[in-house]
Amino acid sequence: MALEIFMPALSPTMEEGTLAKWLVAEGDRVQSGDLLAEIETDKATMEFEAVDEGVIGKLLVTEGTANVKVNSAIAILLEEGDAADATASPAQSTAAAAPLVMEASTAKAPAPTAAPSAAPAAAKSNDGTRIFASPLARRIAADQGLDLAKITGSGPKGRIIKADVSGAPATASVYAAATMAPAPVASATAPSPVSAASVEALYQGRSYKTLSLDGMRRVIADRLSEAKQTIPHFYLRRDIQLDTLLKLRSEMNAGLEARGVRLSVNDFIIKACAMALQSVPAANAVWAGDHVLQMEASDISVAVAIEGGLFTPVLLDADSKSLSKLAVEMKDLAARARSRKLAPHEYQGGSFSISNLGMMGIDNFDAVINPPQGAILAVGAGKKRPIVGADGTLSVATVMSVTMSVDHRVIDGALGAELLNAIVNNLEHPLSMLV
Repeated sequence: MALEIFMPALSPTMEEGTLAKWLVAEGDRVQSGDLLAEIETDKATMEFEAVDEGVIGKLLVTEGTANVKVNSAIAILLEEGDAADATASPAQSTAAAAPLVMEASTAKAPAPTAAPSAAPAAAKSNDGTRIFASPLARRIAADQGLDLAKITGSGPKGRIIKADVSGAPATASVYAAATMAPAPVASATAPSPVSAASVEALYQGRSYKTLSLDGMRRVIADRLSEAKQTIPHFYLRRDIQLDTLLKLRSEMNAGLEARGVRLSVNDFIIKACAMALQSVPAANAVWAGDHVLQMEASDISVAVAIEGGLFTPVLLDADSKSLSKLAVEMKDLAARARSRKLAPHEYQGGSFSISNLGMMGIDNFDAVINPPQGAILAVGAGKKRPIVGADGTLSVATVMSVTMSVDHRVIDGALGAELLNAIVNNLEHPLSMLV
């Protein structure tokens, strides 16, 4: 039976992608674990592999093709005994063939060297209805004496795949992401879209250049529009005196120089936020539609600007990591974000975000919450300012302004204030973060 290979969804927000490069050719024999192609998603370039074995009968999409819709056929895989003419057309194969489940891989996977044995014949249920299962799943079921009629398939159209018969959780397959519908945006509050023609008419007679939106830009536009239209933001602002932190940072960097580690102010901010979420656990929460998830660990997302957009890599368990470990991990994540080499699990999740434009000289700004997170901290530049001390004396200090955007569905005003005060206290008393 000829099987269609579909364009997989390699991230929850992916609706289409670019088939950057084929790693196989027509006539090549592939086995479970073999890499098939490189796909450019809205976030990164990723490889994906097959869970079925067979012969590549036809490549339906050429290299470099952009805007290939998720779940559209990109190739045909022939099973044992199939003739080459089984690939007559994608339309014919759609009615007769079940799609091939693909799994994402961000690292090269060695192809199995053992030649596969012939796949068992297609199984049928008690009423004579054919049970759709991959050849590998049928072989495993036959070897283990499993009745396919009693197994619920997690693949496309209920097809039984390897994970269903080997005991592996079905959620390991990226096909689950491919079949997930994107979260609906509340249409009641959405303004009428502005047509491109009406905007262009406003600038008739003026010179301009049209820039097409890539996948990342479209996702950013959609998610931020959704966030501002559906999340009830409120904002809390504080000034933070940094002189004690800057002195401690200088001393610590001198000691870490031999190890090649250098702490940034942002590393201290990450640690301060992570510890504050542990001090105020009710604020370490995310919105889940009809309920709130209160997280145990402090997983902090940090915005990293890249050409054409941004990533928010996540530092897991940031509250339990040392400053030097956070610095090393953040440097690695930022470097791979800029080269678009992050795996989806490295930029998904988190309960709190940090966006720092202080390094660009911005005094203060308001950031948009990254759903489903409960809050985001916008960090401005640290600058010398006159301050009035508790005793009324005037002095000069390095002061940094921050604004915390908060989802009022998750965090109320008083709770948000308690969280921001804890962040400020950690940064103004940085030694407390070392014990």
